[in-house]
Amino acid sequence: MAYRVKTLGPHNGFLPVTVYNSNERLTDWLAAAGNGDEAAAEAIYRRFAPAVFRLAAGLLNDADDADEVTQDTFVYALRNLRRYDPSKSAFQTWLFTIAISRYRNKRRRKWLASIPLLWFAREESAEAHKHAPARPLEDWLAARGVRRELWAEVQSLSPKLREAIVLRFVGAMGYAQIGEAAGCGAKAAESRVRAAIAALRRRLIVEGNAGREWLEALESSQQ
Repeated sequence: MAYRVKTLGPHNGFLPVTVYNSNERLTDWLAAAGNGDEAAAEAIYRRFAPAVFRLAAGLLNDADDADEVTQDTFVYALRNLRRYDPSKSAFQTWLFTIAISRYRNKRRRKWLASIPLLWFAREESAEAHKHAPARPLEDWLAARGVRRELWAEVQSLSPKLREAIVLRFVGAMGYAQIGEAAGCGAKAAESRVRAAIAALRRRLIVEGNAGREWLEALESSQQ
């Protein structure tokens, strides 16, 4: 069955959504969606798409690219629900694993495509960016005390370290979950998070308590 996945758009991914804590309801949705129930598939999408979009935006730092990764993630997930094993991971962790894979593919494609395109940047691009409204991810980060300069440093980390810190902070995942999503194991995930924090401390003098508190909270947090 071909599911028609509705786009959230680059901004709607951060609108308030109803949070369903009932595992029973999710189990019912998964069973129904697996049998072709489009209403159940849409319910799953509405429940989890904002978190997937936020994760993708944190990794790619581009709302349009993040929206594309979100759509690709759900198209694959909804067509392959029988591959999901609830005894091995939470459903959101499974979705994040798919999203990480889609992000890595997109990062490779974008890097290859950007080499010739760098020479053909439009003249109005710089001026347009000056007046562009703040993107939802920036608002979301600001609400949590993360300054733009600090997040720019996150984006400059190596892909492995960036994945780890975004999964930890934006995805609110434990080390075991990060390891599963990134395909590296819990110990390696913890090591990457700590290495990312150390790199951020070296690269940036954090001004104000908000940024400092965020780094310290990440550094001292436990699984």
